[in-house]
Amino acid sequence: MKKSIHSESEMVKAVKELESGISAEVVARGHGVTRVTLYNWKSKYSGMDVNQVRRLKELEEENRKLKQMYADLALDNRILRDVIKKNSRARDKEIDSSRAC
Repeated sequence: MKKSIHSESEMVKAVKELESGISAEVVARGHGVTRVTLYNWKSKYSGMDVNQVRRLKELEEENRKLKQMYADLALDNRILRDVIKKNSRARDKEIDSSRAC
């Protein structure tokens, strides 16, 4: 996730200014962001206070880490299953060849 250069309080303040009726152009210019960014903040953080935004960001980061852990473990699981399958086939061939003698 890309690290934001704007604090949670700045984002909430900008959204509240926009919701109070100040034009998007003025709010965006005042906070040094594009109108697109401002509207993205509005859609994501509208109605939230600073603590809620901070908590949301923490949860998003935790979710990202958990997804990465899941992907890593799923890959490990797949590799181990392949190794077990390969070893099982080798053992079966060994048993078959010993029976043939």
